Amino acid sequence: MYQDRFVLTSQDILEKEFKIDTRGYRPQEVDKYLDIIIGDYNQFNACIRELEENNKSLLDENMHLKQQIRNLTMKLEALESNSNNGTNTADVLRRLSNLEKIIYGKNN
Repeated sequence: MYQDRFVLTSQDILEKEFKIDTRGYRPQEVDKYLDIIIGDYNQFNACIRELEENNKSLLDENMHLKQQIRNLTMKLEALESNSNNGTNTADVLRRLSNLEKIIYGKNN
């Protein structure tokens, strides 16, 4: 994902050849320093890969949790709807019972 943003790879650093003038750098010092840079560069790439994997895992988990929230919200709405219907049914039965008491109570 991020690899295309880098100009150099660790292999580019390893294979780099420097021209040496009469008063140039010591090749052994340059090689030691480049070896350190290559090691850090490889560690950096490994960290990026690990973070990308963690990020993908977290995004997948987040998507799964959002789906669970949607499912639970739908179930809750259905239960609330059924609960309201049950309340309406109970209210109708209570009214009917009261009417029966009134009607049969007056007729007896």
